[in-house]
Order: sequence, then structure tokens, then C-alpha cells
Amino acid sequence: MPLPYALNPSLEKLPVYQPGRPIEEVARELNLPADSIIKLASNENPLGPSRRALAAMKNALAHANLYPDGNAFYLKQKLATKLGVTPAHLALGNGSNEIIEFLGHALLSAESEVVVSQYCFAVYPIVTALFGAKLVTVPAKNYGHDLDAMLDAITPCTRLVFIANPNNPTGTIVSSEALKRFIEAVPQHVVIALDEAYIEFLENKLDLVAEVASGARPNLILMRTFSKIYGLAGLRIGYGIGHPELIAALEKVRQPFNINAISQAGALAALDDTKHVEKTQRINKRGIKLFTRAFKQLKLEVVPSAANFILVRVGDGARVFSEMQKLGVITRPMGGYQLGEWIRISIGTPKENERCLEALKQVLTVS
Repeated sequence: MPLPYALNPSLEKLPVYQPGRPIEEVARELNLPADSIIKLASNENPLGPSRRALAAMKNALAHANLYPDGNAFYLKQKLATKLGVTPAHLALGNGSNEIIEFLGHALLSAESEVVVSQYCFAVYPIVTALFGAKLVTVPAKNYGHDLDAMLDAITPCTRLVFIANPNNPTGTIVSSEALKRFIEAVPQHVVIALDEAYIEFLENKLDLVAEVASGARPNLILMRTFSKIYGLAGLRIGYGIGHPELIAALEKVRQPFNINAISQAGALAALDDTKHVEKTQRINKRGIKLFTRAFKQLKLEVVPSAANFILVRVGDGARVFSEMQKLGVITRPMGGYQLGEWIRISIGTPKENERCLEALKQVLTVS
């Protein structure tokens, strides 16, 4: 029976984000023990949260009857000190995805254009469609951003341009020199949303925080997250670093208490645990090398990755994904990103990486 009332007609064409499959869902579907399944699909930290973060979250549970600090005073103070900015430069979100949505509220309308790269993070087109703006997709260059072509795509109607560096789902990076030139060339009426969800995995990174803090780049916002390097994906906490006036606009559209008390406690403690971060970086670096070497031996095309995942061409990506699931290994098929012959594999622990490779070899041998 159809609904007796009308829904917003724009919802009919609104894309739906498809996340990596949860372990519990695969266990139910395939009748497998949940503890026999490994998930290398969503670029999560295989080490989990740090011990400090776990202890802090446990302590915070005792006060779960109270509303959290709606302005996250202590977390903003610690982040500001770490980054060399003021709290007024910071917006906190329910994951950095919410910062992307805030930008839509603050900047987009039916007359706006948003410039993205082919193979961009799926949430950029979704948010663009949500606010009725026009999406301008620029063909990729070697599976990454073609910054010159993206610059050429900017018009007087452009309000936002998204750059993910490293890029998800391809793992590609743009050089510091090219990124600097691009940022300098983008007109001031266009906000550059630089998605740095994976920045902590870069050995030689361009740190643009000082550019934002000085006021030299009022049209630049940096987006970062606690989901990846800090292992707090389940808490959903991210942040934006931008000009105070832009941040003030984002605060107007933020829901009250969007960052819960457990998340704030975990993030605060995670910022102090540098050893956990360094261990994550070491394990990730070894994992990237292992997969890259193995894929070359298997004569599989691979995109060099600067993040905590790797993209590999396997033929029928959907079939390989499905067959590996039956072996208890969850990866990510890339058909939704126009990469139907590829799967994306998150870097796991050494044991998980080896098991993933064995499952992949088994599936490819059968085919």
C-alpha cells in the first residue's frame, strides 16, 4: 500500500551510501561463526582503539545519564593546542562525513556547482544531490585527481571543490607542489574542502593548518577524523579546521550534542597516545608492502596506495568479493565507484593480511 502522503521528490534520485558489510551481517547470511570472519572492507584500524582511549571511555560511561558538553570544550582545547589554532577554527562532527554535510547546508543551493574527481569518495555526490546542487565530475588521471582539469572546471557558479588526499577509494595522492599551486589558483568564491582522513599515513605531507590559522586561506577547510589512525570509527567523530567565520556558519547548522560524551572522552585520550599511532603506522606500512609485492607476483594490477587500504584489479570484482566472503574474508567491491573489475582491501594485522591473500589466491585459482 503506498503512503497516503507525498515525500520530497528529490529523494527519488538521491544516491544511498553503501558501507562495507558488518561481520555480524555476513555471519548471519552465510551461517558462519562471527569470530571466524575478518573484515578488511572499511579502512578501519586493525589494532582497535588505544588502551588509554578504552579506559577513558569506560570511565565516561558512569556519567551516561548526563548530556555531553555540547561545545566539546576540552576536546577543542586539546585539538587547538596540538594543531596550533584556536578553538574558533574547529568544528566537530559525527564523523568527518557530518562536516561535509555542514558544508552543504552552509554553501549549496540549486544554483550551485560542486567539482569533484572521478572515483571520489561517495559522500561528496550524495551531499551535492541532497542540497539540489549540480555535480561536476572531472575525469581522473592515473586513478587520482587531475588538478589542472578540476581548476578548468570551476565556473562562477562553483561553490565547493572536494579534494581527498590520499584519495578514497584509490589511495592516490597529489604532490605537495601541485596541491599548493591548485589552492593558490582556486578563486576566492570557491571553498576548497580538503579531505585529510588518511593524512596521518603520509610520511611526507603538506601541512596546511598554518595557512588556515593565519587567515591566508579563508576559502580552505581541512577535514580530519578519529576513525582511521586512532581506531575510533565506531564512535563517529571527526573535525574541520577552517576560518572562524566559516566555522561559525557550520556551528549554526550543527545539531545540539552531535558529539556524545563517550566519543569526546575517547578522542581526548587518543590524542595523548602517540605510541598507538606510531604502531598503527608501522603495521600499515608493512601491510602495504606485503600486498603490493604479492599482487605483482600474481600479475594483478594495483594502484600504489598512500593510505591504509589498497586497490587491486581482480577481473570480476563482485564475484571475487562474494567468494572471499564465503571464506570468511570481507573486502569491498568497487562497482559503485565505476571500478567493477577491482576490489579494495583494508590493511589488517599481519595474520589477517596473510589470510586475505590466501583467500584471494584460492578464489582466483578456481576462476
